[in-house]
Amino acid sequence: MAERSSIFDMIGPVMIGPSSSHTAGVVRIARVATRLLRGKVQSALITFYNSFARTYQGHGSDLAAVAGLLDFKTDDKRIKNSFDFAKKAGLKYQFKSVGNASLFHPNTIRFELHSSNGSVEVVGESLGGGVINISEVNEYSANFSARSHTLIITANDVKGTIAFISNILTHDNCNIATMTVSRTGKHHEACHIIEMDSGLKPITLEYLKSLDWILDIIYIPDIDL
Repeated sequence: MAERSSIFDMIGPVMIGPSSSHTAGVVRIARVATRLLRGKVQSALITFYNSFARTYQGHGSDLAAVAGLLDFKTDDKRIKNSFDFAKKAGLKYQFKSVGNASLFHPNTIRFELHSSNGSVEVVGESLGGGVINISEVNEYSANFSARSHTLIITANDVKGTIAFISNILTHDNCNIATMTVSRTGKHHEACHIIEMDSGLKPITLEYLKSLDWILDIIYIPDIDL
């Protein structure tokens, strides 16, 4: 059965204009990227692709991207002055545009973020109405919407991993909505991205972190992005 559209999909989010694709979607992608980073964003390279590359300045997508990195919500009036707030916060950023990237969605943006504790690279697509798709995380295929509880596990690619993780989540009464698994190569590393209808108990998260074949875990609860 096809998933039904919500009121959010039809009328879009409460937001600062001019358009949901160019502002609200960009803000949300940036806010997801900050949650995938270890620590506060100190510097960012922001790349706009295709349609975004041609219109990001005129439509305020540059302001929206920086606002999202500052964790402003889509209806925050400070978006229009986000560059000023970034300067006060010591956030360093630069923009890049790639006008003809045929493999990417027309409204694609890439964030390369750095903090004192690490870095992350996130590619997102703004689909309209404030709806987004995170298509890549650190070069792994991702494809999640950030509208559900999301668990990102990087692990050794060993036999039975998917079944084991699924079983643990089942015992925590978590219903898996979607799962994407991407590998660097057979028996190397795999990235499991799991969207769930309900959140994880802290003890379950700590148990998963304790397993020696799990290399890294990022958990994004269902929050208002």
